Amino acid sequence: MTDYSQLIDAQTWAFIDQTNAYYPPDTVDYTVEQQRQIYDRMCRAFSAGYPTGVSASTDRIAASGPERQIPIRIYKRDEENTGVRVLYFHGGGFILGGLESHDDVCADICAATGYEVVSIDYRLAPEHLYPASHEDGYAAFECAVADDDRPILLCGDSAGGNIAAAVAGRFRHHPRAPIGQVLIYPGLGGDPTRGSYVTHADAPMLTTRDMAFYQTVRTGGADVSGDAAFAPLRDKDFSDLPPTVLITAQCDPLSSDGEAYRDKITAAGGKAMWREEAGLVHGYLRARNTVDRAKESFERIVTAIRVLGQKDWPLPFEG
Repeated sequence: MTDYSQLIDAQTWAFIDQTNAYYPPDTVDYTVEQQRQIYDRMCRAFSAGYPTGVSASTDRIAASGPERQIPIRIYKRDEENTGVRVLYFHGGGFILGGLESHDDVCADICAATGYEVVSIDYRLAPEHLYPASHEDGYAAFECAVADDDRPILLCGDSAGGNIAAAVAGRFRHHPRAPIGQVLIYPGLGGDPTRGSYVTHADAPMLTTRDMAFYQTVRTGGADVSGDAAFAPLRDKDFSDLPPTVLITAQCDPLSSDGEAYRDKITAAGGKAMWREEAGLVHGYLRARNTVDRAKESFERIVTAIRVLGQKDWPLPFEG
């Protein structure tokens, strides 16, 4: 069993304890509606508001299907925004979250990069089973490239990282293919019998038991074993993917997915780097204002977004 007392510092433990006070570890045993109420309450408690000079507006974009639209929130800096759009897909196990849960995260990314950030309120399970979430991701990309000629960069955390990777894979040969992707502790469908899935199966903040629950709810029990969009690591072809930065937490069962995805992209001749953040846990974006390690990691995340937006490589930090 992993000794987290040696890996996790006092600041991060304080963050974990604060999170558990709002979102207890047994929340996964509650109804989905109860989980959403608890999660939303937790996100409100951690919200830091908007940095000075950032504003946001909520809108809707067309989606596939009759008369259906996807809510989005667009973040801009008061001064002139540079010519890059970031499509952001939020985390939450495909059953939680929305425009409010990652509102301040998107505002901070906008402030730090100067890029316009568009948060996508994709459909959630169990009301909308897979592939509804991904269909909304595809539609968001198609609307973004149809709207104007600015390059698109993809970003997402946890479940949102999965959607971003699926969008990157689907549109890799599009005339306006994404220019890069930054995936933050993403779940990409790695081997559950190896690596961090075993070493950190019972990590604080996310366990493999939690992940199994989310997958069951997400699919409704359907067989998706052959679907590469559901689990991007199952793809047979990793060529022509955009430059990719993966940043994961050491104390997280999903960390090995970042390493595996990097290895597959580089083996196919692409550009990818993976950094595992020492002593951090799943969901640490909410700790970026209170935990030094998380703050430093967030600075690397926004640096990666900024550099990929400039179509530059390599990054000014090591994997």
